[in-house]
Amino acid sequence: MRTFLIFRKLYFAVGLIILTILVGIAGYMLIEHFNFFDAFYMTIITVGTVGFGEVHPLSDVGRLFTAFLIISSFGTFANAIFSISRAFSDGDFNQYFKDRRLNSAIEKLENHVIICGYGRNGKEAAHVLKNHNQRFVVIEEKQPVVDLMSTRYKELILVGDATHDEVLLRAGVLKAKSLITTLPLDADNLFIVLSARALNSKLTIISRASNENSDKKLKTAGADNVIMPDKIGGAHMASLVLKPDVMEFLDYITGQGGDNIKLEEITFENLSSEYKNKSIKDLEIRNRSGANIVGFKTAGGEYVINPSPDTVMSHDAKLFVLGTAEQITKLKVLFSEKSSSNA
Repeated sequence: MRTFLIFRKLYFAVGLIILTILVGIAGYMLIEHFNFFDAFYMTIITVGTVGFGEVHPLSDVGRLFTAFLIISSFGTFANAIFSISRAFSDGDFNQYFKDRRLNSAIEKLENHVIICGYGRNGKEAAHVLKNHNQRFVVIEEKQPVVDLMSTRYKELILVGDATHDEVLLRAGVLKAKSLITTLPLDADNLFIVLSARALNSKLTIISRASNENSDKKLKTAGADNVIMPDKIGGAHMASLVLKPDVMEFLDYITGQGGDNIKLEEITFENLSSEYKNKSIKDLEIRNRSGANIVGFKTAGGEYVINPSPDTVMSHDAKLFVLGTAEQITKLKVLFSEKSSSNA
């Protein structure tokens, strides 16, 4: 809408200039019977006030028309200069080109994450994703919050209301792999979950909730996971009292300790065909990459801690692997579908 207003003012100013020139050409052709080129030249030197001589001697009516043309052109050009200078001074053009760069960058994204809201939870989510080199787009409605954001997120910020479908579409929801909604009102999060699920049925959606009664509603609406920050924060602090070293270790391996160690998931779909439907023993993950298998998720959603070597990597199953960044990278290169196809 803002872009439309900017260019509407400019088009109006340019339109007035063109109209003045057309009126001048028509006037000289009708009053003085000039041919088109003489009328055009006479109009240009008149509205431009360059002081050149008349193309042909003018009649009294022609001189009155020329005076009218000079006076009207002053207002026309003054309005045009004012509109253009104001567009530059207000930063409208800079914002327009910034929006174009942002839209172009988002259009190139695939399998990215959309973060709705840049409050405490949204900021932390962006920080963790940034540390793990995961591309993301932040949707934030409040311009002052956007202005205070770190410059490293600037090219990924979309100003708008995430409850509107057109804003989610601009953020690339059709090509995104996940959406995190962290708005303070559960009703807004519910609306975003409904909209996002309708737009992209394969999207993984994580929603914040403030009220315990909102949990089931958000999951019914299409959220894969619902997080209650206050509840989790209190439970985490209590766990730090009861078993501090265990909790600190879990924080370390789940991303809070940096990139030195990683806990990753290996899905059946991402395995190359030669490793699908093989047992953990046959995969030899520990021997081939140095990483350790710490968990397994069955196709039915059951979690198994320290799965036996005979566990088969079947359809829709997942492996949870712990290792250093180098080990995880080596593991992905060895077992991924892409690396196998490239070979």
